Amino acid sequence: MSNWINPITLEGEHAKLVPLSHDHLQDLQEAAADGQLHRLWYTTIPSPDLMEQEISRRLRLMAEGSMVPFSIIDQTTGQVVGMTTYMNIDSTNKRLEVGSTWYAKSVQRSALNTECKILLLTHAFEALGSIAVEFRTHFMNHQSRTAIERLGAKFDGVLRRHSILSNGTVRDTAIYSIIPSEWPSVKANLQWKLDMPRG
Repeated sequence: MSNWINPITLEGEHAKLVPLSHDHLQDLQEAAADGQLHRLWYTTIPSPDLMEQEISRRLRLMAEGSMVPFSIIDQTTGQVVGMTTYMNIDSTNKRLEVGSTWYAKSVQRSALNTECKILLLTHAFEALGSIAVEFRTHFMNHQSRTAIERLGAKFDGVLRRHSILSNGTVRDTAIYSIIPSEWPSVKANLQWKLDMPRG
């Protein structure tokens, strides 16, 4: 486990982030089935039948100190509707990535996602003293890239031919980041989005 970041519960009005557990298996299987997310070729979301393996993988990475995984709970229903993580944790340099995030289709583009980012980034910058928080996604994942840009993260560049995906294609990875001097403006923007009336 990281000597800098430990499992924690982060709670808001719409979302609650709790340490990932095998107890969440059934909800996570249902969430992944909502929208057949595992069929998207440019992202890695576990299929319902592989969810138990994915939970074990993330918990193993936590034990090794490179990841702190969360289950995302929808406060209105009490259901687990996705996963997110602090990952690629560099305790020495106080850098981390927010990633391996996915939500059930039914809660995408909702207040839940905005609030999750506020909770994760607030903890990273204000409690952990991070010097940078990264976001990485497949270059071809335009939905994810647009969402990261809407956060206020700056585009750092592309790692070309960064990794080989399970379908044999090679991923170019788009990298974004937020640094402490940018955080107050990013936070104000996210809070404004969260407070906007939804019709």
